[in-house]
Amino acid sequence: MNRRQFLECAAILVSGATTGRLAFALTEEQMVYLASAPDYTSQKVDYFSPAQRKLVAAIAQTIIPRTDSPGAIDAGVPHFIELMVAQWLNDGERSIFNAGLKDIETRIPEEHGKAFDELDGDRQLAVLEALEAAASDSPWYVQGNIRRAFISDAPFICQIKELTAWGFFTSEVGATTVLRYNVMPMRFDGNTPRTPGESTWAPFNFYH
Repeated sequence: MNRRQFLECAAILVSGATTGRLAFALTEEQMVYLASAPDYTSQKVDYFSPAQRKLVAAIAQTIIPRTDSPGAIDAGVPHFIELMVAQWLNDGERSIFNAGLKDIETRIPEEHGKAFDELDGDRQLAVLEALEAAASDSPWYVQGNIRRAFISDAPFICQIKELTAWGFFTSEVGATTVLRYNVMPMRFDGNTPRTPGESTWAPFNFYH
């Protein structure tokens, strides 16, 4: 299975039943992969520097913080992101990611006197919101564009948000403690009741 098919599997797992029949349009190869794939995050990777690992962890935790439920760190998202950047992004995508990471790594200490991972939560959030505002004209932000083609030239903030969401919701922590596990109706039903605050389902009972 090629890299795009892997990303499609991850997107389907995150999208759940809301995409209707398309969410189940898996090829036989994809179904075999999802049924037999080992824990992806068990692999070792040495792509980021120690400082970059701290930075990626801080960004991921800002995107999905720990509250009364687990956050990105609890789900092992930073390691997942490093694996994806090292193994699955193509050269152009990886170049965008590396440039975005380098920008935060060098610019933020100059502007704030501290590295991003040393800032308080409000200032970390402000930095990411500024990046989003600067990237707002990207097709990645098209409203209602739930099941889109993978956008290769998406800005860094879009890349890391997408990888954070994939890593979290396809993890054991995300699938079993944040999403509803083992109760997916396995069909699209627009009238399925959901109480306020109730999460969506973890499809296929699968996680990395």
